[in-house]
Amino acid sequence: MQQTNLSAYNNYPFHPGGNPLKRIVWFYINAVVFKTSLLPVNSIKVFLLRLFGAKIGNNVTIKPCVNIKYPWFLTIGDETWIGENVWIDNLVMITIGANACLSQGALLLTGSHNYKKSTFDLITGSIILEDGAWIGAQAIVNQGITVASHAVLTSGSVATKDLAAYAIYQGNPAVKVRERIIN
Repeated sequence: MQQTNLSAYNNYPFHPGGNPLKRIVWFYINAVVFKTSLLPVNSIKVFLLRLFGAKIGNNVTIKPCVNIKYPWFLTIGDETWIGENVWIDNLVMITIGANACLSQGALLLTGSHNYKKSTFDLITGSIILEDGAWIGAQAIVNQGITVASHAVLTSGSVATKDLAAYAIYQGNPAVKVRERIIN
């Protein structure tokens, strides 16, 4: 029976973007400014994200203890909220629309591994959260997923397929439980 052989792992053709110096500097800025609660100043976070290539809209709120892998692979629309302990693991592009909400501890994961290959090859896929999407606390959005306009992924749920507009999804894997009606 074939076994996993991590010594043969090769993540080609993946490239994290930026040059090595840019990635190292970002690593420390992320650790000192974003992944801590010692500097809760939102405007500094937005400035640094833009400085490192993120496209950030107006009035975006980024709470303490947020982990962002690569800001140059990040777009966030106007009036969006990023809650405490959110992890944006963007090996490739993540686009978050306007008026979206990522609640505490939400995970956006653009990478995984091919468990069927002995070399455990890297798999990546962009994530799109359209306008008004809400990702609940401790919920997970996996690679290649689109969360359509005003869809809700409830707390602790796992999105393994695209989520339809104005629908509420729950569970692992998340399934549609009802329509979202906004008054």
